[in-house]
Order: sequence, then structure tokens, then C-alpha cells
Amino acid sequence: MTAPRHISPEDLALHAMQALSPEESAAVRSHLAECTQCRDELASITGDLALVALTAEQEPLPAGARDRFIARLPVAVVSAAKSESSQVVSIATKRPNSASVWIPWLAVAALLVLSASLGFKVQRLQANLQSASEASAQQIAATARARQVLDVLSAPAAQHVLLTAAKTAPQPSGRAVYLADKGSLIFQGNNLAQLPEGKTYELWVIPANGSAPIPAGLFRPDATGNASVVLPSLPLGVPAKAFGVTIENAGGSTTPTAPIILAGAPPASGE
Repeated sequence: MTAPRHISPEDLALHAMQALSPEESAAVRSHLAECTQCRDELASITGDLALVALTAEQEPLPAGARDRFIARLPVAVVSAAKSESSQVVSIATKRPNSASVWIPWLAVAALLVLSASLGFKVQRLQANLQSASEASAQQIAATARARQVLDVLSAPAAQHVLLTAAKTAPQPSGRAVYLADKGSLIFQGNNLAQLPEGKTYELWVIPANGSAPIPAGLFRPDATGNASVVLPSLPLGVPAKAFGVTIENAGGSTTPTAPIILAGAPPASGE
């Protein structure tokens, strides 16, 4: 652990994601049994992780990856053909003159068997290469995305904001985690009203410098009223004065349309 008396937020996050070694996990559990402050911190981190537990998306195979693998097949196939050919026993042995007429046909049959065998091996190799390529690309993308999400959630400079319904009972709500210097934003909405066809919710970042609101993603809630926006494309280094959610036409809008359904502002520095 990085601190003598308390566990660091990053180690608590790794513990919550079951990414520590068995020995480190045992030490964390032992410390948590006696430390109220670290248990509270772990509960907060676990809540943040729950926001994005179901938002991981399958990433497509990188463009050109399959072609690059297939481009390597001719060398492998030639090597396999040479290896098979080196093991073929010559059928040009002496035969009675009466059977010599069958030798060319036996050679043709042997070549057909060898060709079929090589074709099967090529197909199997192609399938294995494609499967390995897709699995590797998906694992790399998933690991990078998980690290990016963890960086946002555990960054000391990240702003944790609770969005509530404006001037109504606090039933619909939203929670935003924003890291301005990286332009990284994670939003989770709960108890949101269902929308008619042709309408969508839109998330906004309200810059602290007074410039125009920045669109931060469109979303529609599921049957339980939950929805999320994870790492939308945003400009870097834009401090946020507030965040808001509006209802827009299906294609979204470049400016917010009143009324603002959800609104929230980050805590003042030092709070």
C-alpha cells in the first residue's frame, strides 16, 4: 500500500475491480475491518464503478488487421506444402509391366489427397488467425478503455457532480464525473421519463468562461429509466461551470432547448 495509515484511492479502486494480488487483497480487507474512513472511500469508489458497470461496448476489429494476417498466409502455406511434400514416399517403385499403366493415376490420386489436406489446413489456419486477431484486438481495446475509465474516476482533479430535477421532487437524477484537462466525461442518469418517438435527451457542458454550452452526447433511457454517456468527444481543458440535460429532437441540437430537465454545478474549489 502507498500510505502508512490509509489505503490510496487507486488501490481501493483496484481492490473494487478485483485487480490486486491475493496477498494485497487480504491486506486491504484486514485494514478495512478496522478503518471507517477507508470503508467510506471504498463505498464511494464502488458507487462510481457501478455507474459504468454495464456501459462497456464491444470495439470493432481495427481496419486492415484481417487483411494483414491473411497476407502472411502464402508463406505459411508454401512452407506447409514443402513439409508435406518432403514426407511423401515415391510411388515410382518397380511394378510388374502389366501394372505400370496405373502409376500416373496413382500419382494423380496422391496429389489430390495432398491438395485436399493442404486446403483443409489453410482453412483452419485462416479461422485460427482471424479468431486470434479479433480476440487480441478486443482485449487491447477493453483494457485501454478500462484504464481510461479508472483514470477518470480516480483522478484527484475530477469533478463529481450530482444532477437533480430542477424545481421538482428529486426523482429523476443524473451524476457526472468530469476531468477537464483530458476532456473526459462520464454521466449516469436514473429514473428518467420515457420519451416519445423522435425525441432524445441531450447532455450539455456549460463552460466556466461564459462561452456557448457544449453538446456532450445524446441518450434515451431504458425501460427502467436508466441511461449513460461515457467518454463523449469533448474539447480539452474546458473548465465546467455546470452541466445540464434537455429534451431535443432525435438528431440533437447545437444549442439547449428550454426547459432544462436536469442541472448541476461542480462544488467550489476547496469544498
